[in-house]
This record gives sequence, C-alpha cells and structure tokens, in this order.
Amino acid sequence: MPARPTRTEKLDLRLTPDAKRTLAAAERRSISDFVLDSALGRAADTLADRRSFHLDEERWRAFADALDEPARDLPRLRKLLVEPGIFSGREPA
Repeated sequence: MPARPTRTEKLDLRLTPDAKRTLAAAERRSISDFVLDSALGRAADTLADRRSFHLDEERWRAFADALDEPARDLPRLRKLLVEPGIFSGREPA
C-alpha cells in the first residue's frame, strides 16, 4: 500500500451542529477524512469538465477540419519564438 502523503496544510470550516452530526453519521471515519475525500472527488469532477468537451458529429467534423488545416504564418509569433528571451543570457538579433 503506498505511503499516505503528510498533511501539512490546514483548512478551517464553520458549520452548524446539525451539519456536523450529519457528516459524523455519514461514514465510520473522521469528519476530516470524509470532507477531504468528498471535496477532492468534487474538485476532480469539476476539473474534468474543464479538460474535455463533447461535440455533436457536425461540430466534431468542423473542429477536426480546423485542426487539419495548415498552420498560418504568424510573423510576430515566429519572431517571438526565434528571438532569445530576457533570461537566455544572449542579446536579441
């Protein structure tokens, strides 16, 4: 079983006595573990919605066609990517 990471950060939460009793009754483990696992699960679901999207067939084709188009030449972007940055230690050309 992998080692459990050390918890070093704290999150304070104010709740009603009824809410605390409900959380305590939800599972046979600490309220902290229950709330943390629940919050992390919800955060994972929320982040997943931001990482993927679903399109109907027509929109998917339009999206795929746009990805298949040849790249446009963007001279200012090309210049930005070719010139040394301020942290590279070299002077711009």
